[in-house]
Amino acid sequence: MRKILYTLLLGIFSQQIIAQTLIIRNPEIDQMVQEISSDTLESYVRKLASFNSRHTLNTDAVNGMPAAQNWVLSKFNQFAKNSSGRMSAEIERFTIPADGRRIEKDSPAANVVATIKGTDPNDNRIFIISAHMDSRNKNVMDPDNQAPGANDDGSGTAAVIELARIMASHSFPTTIKFVAFTGEEQGLKGATYMSDKAKEEGWNISAVLNNDIVGNSESSGTLIKDNLKMRVFSETIPVAETEREASIRRYTGSDNDSDSRLLARYIKELGERYVDQFEVKLIYRADRFLRGGDQTAFARNGFTAVRMSEMNENFYYQHENVRVEDGIQYGDLPEFMDFEYLRKVSGVNLASLATLAHSAGKPENVRIDVRGLSNHSILVWEAPKVGKVKGYYVLMRETSSPVWEKKFFTTDTNLTLPYSKDNYFFAVQSVSEKGAEGLPVFPSPLTR
Repeated sequence: MRKILYTLLLGIFSQQIIAQTLIIRNPEIDQMVQEISSDTLESYVRKLASFNSRHTLNTDAVNGMPAAQNWVLSKFNQFAKNSSGRMSAEIERFTIPADGRRIEKDSPAANVVATIKGTDPNDNRIFIISAHMDSRNKNVMDPDNQAPGANDDGSGTAAVIELARIMASHSFPTTIKFVAFTGEEQGLKGATYMSDKAKEEGWNISAVLNNDIVGNSESSGTLIKDNLKMRVFSETIPVAETEREASIRRYTGSDNDSDSRLLARYIKELGERYVDQFEVKLIYRADRFLRGGDQTAFARNGFTAVRMSEMNENFYYQHENVRVEDGIQYGDLPEFMDFEYLRKVSGVNLASLATLAHSAGKPENVRIDVRGLSNHSILVWEAPKVGKVKGYYVLMRETSSPVWEKKFFTTDTNLTLPYSKDNYFFAVQSVSEKGAEGLPVFPSPLTR
């Protein structure tokens, strides 16, 4: 009996070693991350900030929102020339209905969207990277006066444009959308339009990486200067959770393992793997305290979405009129940004997005066996519906740990571990033939 147990443990520890040796940087993704340029990001931000106002309701075709949208479209079309026909771009126009709050009358609006079509005709998954390109000053209803919006959210828009530039010349089995939303400051209008359309048309959106205020490394008030950390916000209990899902969550104690929380951990692991001397902080909130962003519109419709944001915000420059008051310069201007910091945040996005786009689908019907009392944990699952896999990682962490602590590799669709399910949480993710890890799946209980 001891010999059998020893053999079992030896096999498991061998799998641990295999897993550790497999987790290396993909040379193609590593090269793409290295191509991100802080100078290029700065040029995008300065161009966006040069338009007098990118307010959602601004109609100035020369120096306002329509002109800025046309410029972003021109960049996407420029990059599409290097895509061998895989990338296309458009300005998607729609009407925002009056809401009695920040939209006084039905108003025209538009999102700017670039799409890299996936090469696998059987894989209809879509991954979205987004930001909002609309800006505002102190008066959210002022569409005409200066609102440069360099950091909020020229920074996120610049990151989206830069990733489109670099990724356009590469192919991925899945589809990627690069989106510059409008209407965020007026109530998430552009994101709501796209997420509602996606739900109605049955888009298979696997993840949304929303970037909002990602280019500053110095806080107001506390004067903290730190370009070594960023935040990823993820919802704890899904806003679109069904009663059955709530019941399973309570039964398994998986309050900290929503799909967006699993995505946030994924981004932390991939971002820190590819971007040196940079930490991704997991923030256990859907967004900042009593505030929101475009990812919320997707979460409401049941899509997995997170918000990427800088670690320390500077409120002298956010939602302010450009002015000098009591010796302090206010206003969201490019000179107050840290473009090397923005390069690092963009690298986290690219590493995560490219790995996701190369990954196979999620394992299906992931279960943990609870039919008997045991100090072993038995996990079973089925192969994903799309993508070719070479194996799977079973992830494990203590219940008090925010991140996965062990990864066990197997080529089977089941694994027995000598760790009690009472003391650990588990998940399963697929590993594609090229070694790309997919999104993890938290197991539901196998009761019969």
